[in-house]
Amino acid sequence: MRYLKNGTLKSLMIATFISLGLASCSDDDSSEATTGGTANMTVRMTDAPGDYDEVNIDVQDVQIKVEADAETEADIDSDGWVSLDEVETGVYDLLELTGGISQILADSEVPAGYVSQMRLVLGTENTVVVNGESKPLNTPSAQQSGLKLQLNQELEEGENYAFLLDFDVEESIVAQGNGGFSLKPVIRLSADADAGIVIGKAVIPAAIETNVQTLVKLSNSSATISAYTDAEGNFALNGVPAGTYDLEIIPEVSSGLTVFAVSDIEVKPNETKDLGELEL
Repeated sequence: MRYLKNGTLKSLMIATFISLGLASCSDDDSSEATTGGTANMTVRMTDAPGDYDEVNIDVQDVQIKVEADAETEADIDSDGWVSLDEVETGVYDLLELTGGISQILADSEVPAGYVSQMRLVLGTENTVVVNGESKPLNTPSAQQSGLKLQLNQELEEGENYAFLLDFDVEESIVAQGNGGFSLKPVIRLSADADAGIVIGKAVIPAAIETNVQTLVKLSNSSATISAYTDAEGNFALNGVPAGTYDLEIIPEVSSGLTVFAVSDIEVKPNETKDLGELEL
């Protein structure tokens, strides 16, 4: 088992998102069939913020559910699931994957055609660190069959597709009455298709000499995308659908700083919207 941290993290600027819940996903499939050729699929993982020391996820496999024809049937199990080639298995701290950083999980050729679902299969080494204490994350459904996400996309032969699995840690970890924690992932799936990126820098007043943890949240009636700033105050919000948004920069309460807000930020397709330096 490899424990992967900063050394393998790569930046990713990606596009349009499809909001997802998790399991309670339907197993209904399209009647369309694959073409017999292949498409390239890249899958990366990133994180929306959460108030923990570490959130370690044990990734064992990434699979897609396809409609198979005779030429690709040998690569697909009886239920239509196929594992992506050379998945980067290992234990990843999701809290290392913020501020525009992501981790590649797979880059492989897959059968072209209609893909109804994706699922992320986790192992047993899932933990959360709270106040310096490591505790196991209960993830029974992930260990048995994987976390199912609705994809519902036609992959055309010879084309390249990139997807981003964006964990919402704050919503995904549930405290139990016995002091334990369970993982019930809330994941936003972003696809490389005409979305934008919002970047900028939150500037802390010079009078404040300590580091201030700052949450950046971009939202409108249909989407909320968030990330923490890095040590220099920089942030990157990926996979932003075209539209008009409100931005909030929320410093930690102990800093004494108020929330900084900007309204009517327009994000265009395939645009990198640079908000520049925002003084809190």
